Amino acid sequence: VIDAMASINGESWAAYLIYMGARLAEMRRILKPTGGIYYHCDPVMSHGVKLLMDAIFGGVSGKTGKGNFRNEIVWCYPPGGKGPKFGFHRKHDVLLYYGKTNNLGVFNRPYRPLSENAKGKFTSVDLQTGRRYKEYPGGRSYLDESKGSPVPSWWHDIHSLGQTISKERTGYPTQKPLALLERIIESSTNKGDVVLDPFCGCATTCLAAEKLGRHWIGIDLSEQAAKLVVERLRKESDRTLVSAADEIGHFTEPPKRADLQRTRINKEKLKPKLYEMQSGICRLCDEFVEMRFMDIDHIVARSRGGGDSPENLQLLCRTCNTMKGDRTMEEARRKLLERWGEQKMQEWRNRVDARIRKAGEFAR
Repeated sequence: VIDAMASINGESWAAYLIYMGARLAEMRRILKPTGGIYYHCDPVMSHGVKLLMDAIFGGVSGKTGKGNFRNEIVWCYPPGGKGPKFGFHRKHDVLLYYGKTNNLGVFNRPYRPLSENAKGKFTSVDLQTGRRYKEYPGGRSYLDESKGSPVPSWWHDIHSLGQTISKERTGYPTQKPLALLERIIESSTNKGDVVLDPFCGCATTCLAAEKLGRHWIGIDLSEQAAKLVVERLRKESDRTLVSAADEIGHFTEPPKRADLQRTRINKEKLKPKLYEMQSGICRLCDEFVEMRFMDIDHIVARSRGGGDSPENLQLLCRTCNTMKGDRTMEEARRKLLERWGEQKMQEWRNRVDARIRKAGEFAR
């Protein structure tokens, strides 16, 4: 998917999808079987991200119903400004909703209040109780029992903060309205469940989860985000966080995985499988190498917290494996390119470009 998108839209797309792909894979790993995930993006990137999420979470699987894609939600808001010269106002964002598994999860269907036109359809009155109702084949429904109108997959009743002068505004550039996160959390979790926002920014998700009685975890690289969490929770939530400064902090070291146990690798069984998966190509120098001249390598070195799980293993030719050591793949690739002369570097680039073009032609 990433190679195809790079061939169509350029390397910046590939960089973005690589960045998000690694994180989406981890999000899927830590989701409970009943968990769901929402991904917010604009219409420019949504089709590339959807293909990526189909690959990671499993997309629609036709009549089998085994796909984990649930909805593409269109969040609309009123137009403003002149709009583009050749085209319509771009006034919607996309929310991609996936489940961890196709037949498990939580969904509390949200409803909007009935419009006056909808209420006008309850034209009959029960003479004994005075309750208004409408009849349909096989029964009747009463106005005072109606939950409202079910919310469809297009949301037009939540305005973006760009169109309103709101007390919610914190000055954070990509801030989302509280109502948007409340709808997502309320419909896909129950009280007491855990909500994780790995890009929590100005803490809107954390605040919405707090107000709705959910446990929450917020992650962001910015130290300002940690301060905003404390500030907004103290100001806008009912709970007084006396020890908030101790509970919520900014840490510079990334967390280490605790689930990657070291196990003995059966190289005789694993090596042929990896060789077949890689089509005999060394993952570092991109050269075809006979299996007997390839070694099993840990993508994330053991010294850096990597384990022996199959997804952390690959085959490298012996020269590349020795050179890589405990480096990351990015560090090793830079080291390799430094050693090569200009002619060999160009040959390598040509091979990679040919693979990308082939992937793009296959995708089209």
